[in-house]
Amino acid sequence: MNTMTELCAELVMERYAKGARINLYSGKEQCIYFLKKRSVKIANSDTEVAKFIARSGNVFGELSLYQVPGEGEETAFTLEDSIVCTFSADQMNDLMSRHASLKNGVLKIYGFRIKRLERRLQDLLHKDSATRIEEFVHYYVTAFGAPVNGRQEAKKLLSHKDIAHLTNTSRQTVNNVLTKLRREGSIDYNAKVISILTPEA
Repeated sequence: MNTMTELCAELVMERYAKGARINLYSGKEQCIYFLKKRSVKIANSDTEVAKFIARSGNVFGELSLYQVPGEGEETAFTLEDSIVCTFSADQMNDLMSRHASLKNGVLKIYGFRIKRLERRLQDLLHKDSATRIEEFVHYYVTAFGAPVNGRQEAKKLLSHKDIAHLTNTSRQTVNNVLTKLRREGSIDYNAKVISILTPEA
């Protein structure tokens, strides 16, 4: 509780409109970001290829704790109007040195990153494109959605190109697989939402 109290005293809360770009590792002061509301896409700074999606309660930009200023390779893009809390990396390092629980929490975040990369590599080696896309859709709708009239529904925040990058496939393959799933009655989607029609499957 003492750690959380100190954190709350130092956080700077900012609102970002949909589509806003947050340059994570630019400028003299390096920062850690806490996503309070909505969702953010973390992408490669040069190519803007999606690497993962952060949702409410997630932390991002934590690489600034271990990198020299200006060496980061990630940029964040808000997928909808979002509230982000910013915290100086220097302040975070100071708190981590005084609170082992906070340091362990940050190490866990790093561990999750590594596990996520390992899982994507295993999927790439052992699963075909269609399976990777189907499993990603299930993960996305489950993680970012909610039950609505017997179905699991989430805002359609990602383009087919984003899904292709996140599943190491092509945009055309994503389009073909989603069309097939909709034709089979497993999912439905339009410009605003995507739904799993048979959540138990």
